[in-house]
Amino acid sequence: MNDFRPLTLHVPEPAVRPGGTPDFSNVRIPKAGAVPRPEVGANPEDIRDLAFSIIRVLNRAGEAVGPWAGLLNDEELVEGMRNMMMLRTFDARMLIAQRQGKTSFYMQHLGEEAISCAFRKALSPGDMNFPTYRQAGLLIASGYPMVDMMCQVYSNSRDPLKGRQLPVMYSSKEHGFFTISGNLATQYVQAVGWAMASAIRNDTKIAAAWIGDGSTAESDFHAALVFASTYKAPVVLNIVNNQWAISTFQGIARGGAGTFAARGLGFGIPSLRVDGNDYLAVYAVARWAAERARRNLGPTLIEYVTYRAGAHSTSDDPSAYRPKTESDAWPLGDPIIRLKNHLIIRGVWSEERHKQAEAEILDTVIAAQKEAESYGTLHAGGKPSARDMFEGVYAEMPPHLRRQRQQAGV
Repeated sequence: MNDFRPLTLHVPEPAVRPGGTPDFSNVRIPKAGAVPRPEVGANPEDIRDLAFSIIRVLNRAGEAVGPWAGLLNDEELVEGMRNMMMLRTFDARMLIAQRQGKTSFYMQHLGEEAISCAFRKALSPGDMNFPTYRQAGLLIASGYPMVDMMCQVYSNSRDPLKGRQLPVMYSSKEHGFFTISGNLATQYVQAVGWAMASAIRNDTKIAAAWIGDGSTAESDFHAALVFASTYKAPVVLNIVNNQWAISTFQGIARGGAGTFAARGLGFGIPSLRVDGNDYLAVYAVARWAAERARRNLGPTLIEYVTYRAGAHSTSDDPSAYRPKTESDAWPLGDPIIRLKNHLIIRGVWSEERHKQAEAEILDTVIAAQKEAESYGTLHAGGKPSARDMFEGVYAEMPPHLRRQRQQAGV
């Protein structure tokens, strides 16, 4: 006889299902300004607590408080506001275009605009991002032409990638935006490798890796942390925790560490959590981590606590796995509204100016959309040439491809 009961498997469950009342009681939110700002060269062991708290700058009244505040002037804040508004408007127009059959697929950034838009401003020319499909704000904040983004979404004759990538999987070396991969987590090891190469060349450029909470369960994520910590690669390791990986809530991928940031502690990597809906906090933490990398102090892992307010993609129906009102209950609010309130308090913005900016940005996006659609959409107008499939693969085209191109008559 043995006295042990039969084993049972633990499967994490979300706090609430569709039809229930949204519950974010597990998200412990400290007061804005309460989390200390360590020296850039701090020992990872001395700042372990930052992996379990949330760095915040903007309080409920819209004021910037605490040791992470004061890094951006009014002009920079207004630019950040316009970048976020531009991304949201771009999203809305492309979502409509997908519903109209002008493109096959689209993925929104709704609720996550502050993360990529603010992070980009902490980087320098030549730095390289290895993004997922929800960091288009990196391009918008760097001045990448919106017409080119739309042409890529439409896969038309002006598509910079010539129809070779899914919509929203942009690429621009000049703007520090490495080609997006549909295979999740591959970009994490690529970013670390790129950063190691930069160090080997004695360069000054750093890399930034991006991943969603769900993809941290992939083995590439852990392999990247091993190499980043061992070789002190000049890389910022970003985790966007938007609570939902497609239809799977964050508890499945998070494991028993409590937070995603805590994953970095086991590798000796300084790890921080930040309010991903606070533009000022995102910028401050990104700048801290970028400076650490540039000082040759190694990697930093950052978890952005945010919420995916929209569907995972145009192929997803979030009402099937979460309450419809859940996004309204998210306790960290909307990043655009929060920055707007802060700018109004500073006296450099107003409700009237906000409405005017919305109208101006909408006109700009619509004009770009009309130009992009003049080059074709998914089912109408110009398309990439069949000849393009043979180009850009080899430095010198091998004989068998040359023969195939001749046979195809292109």
